[in-house]
Amino acid sequence: MSYTITIHASGHQFTAEATESVLDAALRQGFNLSYGCRNGACGSCKGKVVHGQIRYGDDQPIALDDDDITNKMALFCQAIAESDLTIEAHEIGAVKDIPIRTLPCKVSKLERLNHDVMQVELKLPTTERMQFLAGQYIDFLLPDDRHRSFSIANAPHHDGVIELHIRHIEGGRFTTEVFDKLKLKSIMRIEGPLGNFFLREDSDRPVIFMAGGTGFGPIKGIIEHTIAANITRPMHIYWGVRAKEDLYMHDLAQDWANQYEHIHYIPILSTPKDEDNWQGRTGFVHDAICSDFADLSHYEIYGSGPPAMIHAGTNAFAKQGLNLDYYYSDAFEFAKD
Repeated sequence: MSYTITIHASGHQFTAEATESVLDAALRQGFNLSYGCRNGACGSCKGKVVHGQIRYGDDQPIALDDDDITNKMALFCQAIAESDLTIEAHEIGAVKDIPIRTLPCKVSKLERLNHDVMQVELKLPTTERMQFLAGQYIDFLLPDDRHRSFSIANAPHHDGVIELHIRHIEGGRFTTEVFDKLKLKSIMRIEGPLGNFFLREDSDRPVIFMAGGTGFGPIKGIIEHTIAANITRPMHIYWGVRAKEDLYMHDLAQDWANQYEHIHYIPILSTPKDEDNWQGRTGFVHDAICSDFADLSHYEIYGSGPPAMIHAGTNAFAKQGLNLDYYYSDAFEFAKD
């Protein structure tokens, strides 16, 4: 059995199964309600039940006192609907609504996606979560006050881990350590979420995503979020890399395009190898976009990857009518030690 949950202020609606919390149901469907620990201890998800009935487990959550119960307040990370609900809850609408936190984490997955990209998953303590918007990044806090920034590659509703796509940079001390020395269960410290690279959901403009290399990571997180949130604006994913082996999640991107009519995927190789037998697009990714869209005045573009690609896009897209107020970018500056 499922119930309809209505958020009073916005009128947003989602459904909750009889076995999941209100917060889990909201996040699963792309609605960013405020939260912190997700175990009933911090009170960040506290809101009001205007209409309807909820239940908890065996014990009342510790962040909820008797006055809260009397005033029909609830902890939505623990509350389970027993009827249709109308609730008052804080919806995250912008970066400023999310606190930046410093947290310990444990390396829970290390998987080579190709010859120079590692998928790293970080598991937070069971009593903590990091709320973020799809596309934002975190900083590793390293010895000697060093920071290394990496974009989050998963969607916010999968917040049990933080997924990163880390490319091995020649001369990069940290990325070399990731590939050669980092072990499962290693303890790290991270700070986040950071950055302004996220989908503007209040817009109805069609979207062009421009990824270069591991710039695919934050775009992956955004696409997964839009699927969960049922956002169906036209979306064109252009992924530019050097050779075919650098399209490290090509099948995933192709599956999106095959499954969803509003998602289009165009991979582009700048220097394909003979053994690639590549029959697709070649050249620079920003040139491919300009070739396909003579008039960009009605679009918004999200670019993620090397600074040279971002800067080239700035000049090229403006010449084809893009209002640069609608050009959002996440330039990957590589630090060398």
